[in-house]
Amino acid sequence: MRIGIASLGRFHVLDLARELDALGEDVRFYSYVPRGRAERFGLPASCHRALLPAVAPLLAWQHTAPMVWPSGQERAMAHALDAAVTARLEPCDVFICMSGMYLGAARNAKRRYGARVYLERGSQHILAQRRILQDLGAARTPSDFIVDRELAGYELADRIAVPSTTVVRSFIDKAPHLQHKLFVNPYGVDLNLFPQRERPRPDGPPRALFVGGWSLRKGTDVLERAIRALPGVNLAHVGGLVDRPFPHGNAQFTHVGPVPQWQLKDHYARADVFVLASHEDGFGMVLSQALATGLPLVCTSNTGGPDLRLTPELSARISVVPPNDAEALAQALSAALEANRDRAPLPDPDRALLSWAAYGARYRAEILRGSEQKAAPWPTNRSP
Repeated sequence: MRIGIASLGRFHVLDLARELDALGEDVRFYSYVPRGRAERFGLPASCHRALLPAVAPLLAWQHTAPMVWPSGQERAMAHALDAAVTARLEPCDVFICMSGMYLGAARNAKRRYGARVYLERGSQHILAQRRILQDLGAARTPSDFIVDRELAGYELADRIAVPSTTVVRSFIDKAPHLQHKLFVNPYGVDLNLFPQRERPRPDGPPRALFVGGWSLRKGTDVLERAIRALPGVNLAHVGGLVDRPFPHGNAQFTHVGPVPQWQLKDHYARADVFVLASHEDGFGMVLSQALATGLPLVCTSNTGGPDLRLTPELSARISVVPPNDAEALAQALSAALEANRDRAPLPDPDRALLSWAAYGARYRAEILRGSEQKAAPWPTNRSP
């Protein structure tokens, strides 16, 4: 089957492209990721279609002057990528693309090749996401431009691939007529990058770990209250500081800035439990990473944690609490730390279900089921 995949940078769809190629599909991956870098992530050179020449000036603009007319940068990048993929698009039976960014290229794939369009939506329905972020007073919310493109993409797509049931709930709430298009597939993890811890962690107080931006969206306001309610527990944070002050000076809290992905395993190895207290999150790929290393998870229902309960063994390591409930979060952290003292390593068959290979196999099975159905017609009305 001929499959075109349009991304911006790497994202999870490079991993998807690699796995679909390994399963014998004819894959073309359109991205501004340089070919050499894509190959280092395992994508064969024959799959790569370069977009970097078309958007290099825009990437330079974003890198050197990110605060200079950001709305203009967003519009210019979307239109440039859309035009570049449209110009380079090869015949395909299936076209997979990132929501909000690709619209003309998806329309073109339908019109020219009769392709089925799979839209990748990693977060909640755009209207639900914007409302949550506005209510939180987040530093950045989706623009009207992106909202319009997202909504048009939802209508155009044959299938909308989402990573979690929390995303499904948001679509049912905001656009129930789209429910039949939704396909849930939890994101995978490179098991080689995230091995299980083979030795006991260093002595010291119990340590919870959070990896991600220290932001309102990630629920760090609730997380901070929960940790303060557990005076014998420390929290290590790995990631950037976004729109909330970090409690520097409090011995319970330790901050490390962003690190390369290959270094994350060292931080997982020094932790006893992983926590993600998000108010709004499409999935949280760090959940799969932490779980693969053998850590128990404590997360809110507004993450992909519930969708990782793929087996009884995995389910036993995942505690889910309501968002915005510091007391429930603290109780779950305390219980997870106690239960983890004598926990055996995660069995290999359970770990394998967390892999990108398993993710790709689930995606391919869905594509094959969909190939028996006729693609939705190409809409002739103009969209944003």
